[in-house]
Amino acid sequence: MKRLTNVARVCALAGISASLMACASDPVSTQSFNEPVRTHNNLPGKPANTQPATHPAMTQQAIAQGAANFRQCIAGIAPHAAQRGISHAIYNRETRDLEPDLKILELMDRQPEFTKAVWDYIDTLVAERRIEKGREMFAQYRNVFQRIEQTYGIDPYVVAAIWGIESNFGANRGDRDVIRSTATLACIGRRQDFFRAEFLAAMEIVARGDIARERFKGSWAGAFGQTQFMPTTFRRLAVDFNGDGRRDLVDTVPDALASTANNLSRNGWQRGLSWGYEVKLPRGFNYNLANKNVKKSTREWASLGVQRVRGQLPATQGYILAPAGARGPAFLMTQNFQTILRYNPADAYALAIGHLADRIRGGGPFEAGWPRGEQVLSRAERIELQERLSALGLYQGTADGKFDDRTREALAAYQRQNGMTPDAFATVAVLERQRTSR
Repeated sequence: MKRLTNVARVCALAGISASLMACASDPVSTQSFNEPVRTHNNLPGKPANTQPATHPAMTQQAIAQGAANFRQCIAGIAPHAAQRGISHAIYNRETRDLEPDLKILELMDRQPEFTKAVWDYIDTLVAERRIEKGREMFAQYRNVFQRIEQTYGIDPYVVAAIWGIESNFGANRGDRDVIRSTATLACIGRRQDFFRAEFLAAMEIVARGDIARERFKGSWAGAFGQTQFMPTTFRRLAVDFNGDGRRDLVDTVPDALASTANNLSRNGWQRGLSWGYEVKLPRGFNYNLANKNVKKSTREWASLGVQRVRGQLPATQGYILAPAGARGPAFLMTQNFQTILRYNPADAYALAIGHLADRIRGGGPFEAGWPRGEQVLSRAERIELQERLSALGLYQGTADGKFDDRTREALAAYQRQNGMTPDAFATVAVLERQRTSR
């Protein structure tokens, strides 16, 4: 997952982007074979463009041509490896038997039809068994966590939560050869420049002796280790915390945890500040204010009737996140929540990290309940919703099933026009309202 500046994971739930691409396991979105497809009526007006064209580098012909030219591509990268101090002998040794792994091209552009609701996602990642395991592992490595806190100023429970979610405390680190995966994507597909840098960084890791090739396994996109770093992230931020001369994020837990803390520190973590606070919003709250771009001091939020669920809000600044709209819990998110988003830019992921950290620490579950009776939209239904908003003149973007700020603003406008709470929470009930409107 996986990682703070690691790789852009494909997660429809919250629009994952380019610093983290695929973890050893990816629970953010899930394919359901049991949920029926809910068909829709004819749309009023002109529908939006529903599907972006296939990227030219991802067509079957382009992939086949890339596979045929794979050896030539690898040879062409050799001079760049030499510029990084990787000897010809090492480069040849590590690449002479390489063959492309074409299966990962399928994974790269897979778009799950059904997406987990945020509460199901958090239930999965913050399950009791993971909480208990987290407490056990924290106790086992307490001295390491204490040193990490002293050195980097990072909440050690957040580091433990990232470890638990990224690899289940080291049990699920991925099983694909990182050199092969990054080499494949450096030569085939739509992000060759990005993955060429990852491939060269992976080669440096092996050449330096930080991680032995046979232990260098990870996700399909090359994220590896206890906390799933991408090779370029390793190059910039990995540390040798146990002092053995190697930065080993695979088999050396202190190195992995300290590197994660260094990552958070370098990405803006504020010492002594929580990731966020569960809050209670006042009746009639203006959900236009529940926006990451609307930041206020806690004094200002308090003047608007926002109250912390447990205790008092400290003097800080933040924004309101209501991931399930007016019927679910709400949170005031601080700068440290945004730092976690640098590890994986999905709100649900960062919320799960923060909540798991608090539960490992001994805290309780969220006080407010989730609207578990609501049905979240499938990808086809998200596209339909965008089409309908476009036909009404409320949405100007592409109907791609990705709920970005423009989609949420358009949905809130529709809800406002139709006497609904404008919380931009997309459910089947909202879509059915659109279907029955004329």
